[in-house]
Amino acid sequence: MVQSRAEDVDSYLTEVPEERKAALTRLRELCRAELQGFTEVMAHGMPAYERDGIGEIAFASQKQYISFYLLRSDVREAFAERLASHDMGKGCLRFRRPEKMDFALLRDLLRATAAGPGKIC
Repeated sequence: MVQSRAEDVDSYLTEVPEERKAALTRLRELCRAELQGFTEVMAHGMPAYERDGIGEIAFASQKQYISFYLLRSDVREAFAERLASHDMGKGCLRFRRPEKMDFALLRDLLRATAAGPGKIC
């Protein structure tokens, strides 16, 4: 599944492969807990979290991996050292196996994002 046509995140999670469902559900719960004041939406076929109508975080079940989109360049720069050992594109952190997801790092990235607005890439 690259881009879903689900209308909400609950429906999205019913579509993901069974072996990824628990990890993506945990990631969603983490996003909802840490991103107070954000709105959960479906954007570009994936769950996203917006502040004042601007997407700052998203995630997706891609063909080969789970993607975590960190759309704040200031947060990426602040965490550059911790992100260096991970498979990271310009704004996309990739986890090839759900059991290898670094939820402590994800929590810290979410907390830094929630701390205040910043520059979107």
